[in-house]
Amino acid sequence: MESMTSTTHEQQIIATIKKVVPSVVSIVVGKDYEQLLKDRPFELMVPHGDHIDLPPPEEELPHTPEGKIRIGGGSGLIIDSSGLILTNKHVVADETADYVVVDAFGDHHEAHILARDPMNDVAFVKIETKEKLSPLPLGDSDKTELGQTVVAIGTALGEFQNTVSSGIISGLSRFITAITDLEGHSQRLRGLIQTDAAINPGNSGGPLVNLKGEAIGINAAVVFGAQNIGFAIPINRAKRDLKELAQFGRIRRPFLGGRYVLLNSLLQKRFRLPVEQGAFVLREGAPDHPAIIPHSPAHKAGLQEADIIIELNKTAIDEKTGIEDILESMPLGKEISLKILRDGAEKVLAITPEEFHQNAAPARAATETETP
Repeated sequence: MESMTSTTHEQQIIATIKKVVPSVVSIVVGKDYEQLLKDRPFELMVPHGDHIDLPPPEEELPHTPEGKIRIGGGSGLIIDSSGLILTNKHVVADETADYVVVDAFGDHHEAHILARDPMNDVAFVKIETKEKLSPLPLGDSDKTELGQTVVAIGTALGEFQNTVSSGIISGLSRFITAITDLEGHSQRLRGLIQTDAAINPGNSGGPLVNLKGEAIGINAAVVFGAQNIGFAIPINRAKRDLKELAQFGRIRRPFLGGRYVLLNSLLQKRFRLPVEQGAFVLREGAPDHPAIIPHSPAHKAGLQEADIIIELNKTAIDEKTGIEDILESMPLGKEISLKILRDGAEKVLAITPEEFHQNAAPARAATETETP
């Protein structure tokens, strides 16, 4: 009986892989040599003894099949037969780069970036093709369970297309901070699915699927220095973005305009605060990163540096339920309540979330990871 059960499970995984592989693509990132020298000159310079070598000539650098300098790559999944592809925002973050999609059969397609989610690590890419595409069904990530078998597929190391690994869901609702680009910028990712299925650099944007062959997550990050700890963005986040894109032609996200850190007992002691839960409004180190962004909803509502936001829309804020989690379901332009603690006294402010614009994201603290 044990052998039969094992065989049946193996057959399920094989059948799932056969079903999913045609829907998974590679995304190759390329750039003109001159543009690369302008944008990233120091990345091409190599320390050599007591000096640094100048950038190598163009012919010595890796090239894409289209003749550009290859600067990166990732994965994606076809979600519509029209050529719509879902991937990670950090895979297609460079606005001056060119992107080429390589499908499961090795054909190359010029890619156009339709939208990047300003808050989540999600993006949509479009290709034009007369070929019959195989869209991958999107599952329901709210129904995922610990111990559930999953399969991760992507282009490992940006080279090995359709690399497959299997494992289980080993954690839910994880919070991490991921390095999102070569300049070292980071983004806090929340509510992630943790898996022990191997996720390697280049797997970013590829699907995490259940045994029904449905995408339940988008492979996004691994923990630096750890083994068998990978993270995927729940697919329901992308489904919400897809609705926004279809209705408004862009992905809208509500925004308040205050920089903060989520409190815990250690931060409470460090800052000598009266509570250990909430969002402590705090500026970043740089002069151009104030605690309250001028002309933002937080500024208009009267929020001040050193305030502690303890409730948003009558929902308590803690390490597991942050401001973004509550805002996720808030409509733009609707006034909501903001309960704060200021100088030891509670106060309720009225605030109206506005649409998020790039470079206005609040700062937060979390764990160190890197994106694959």
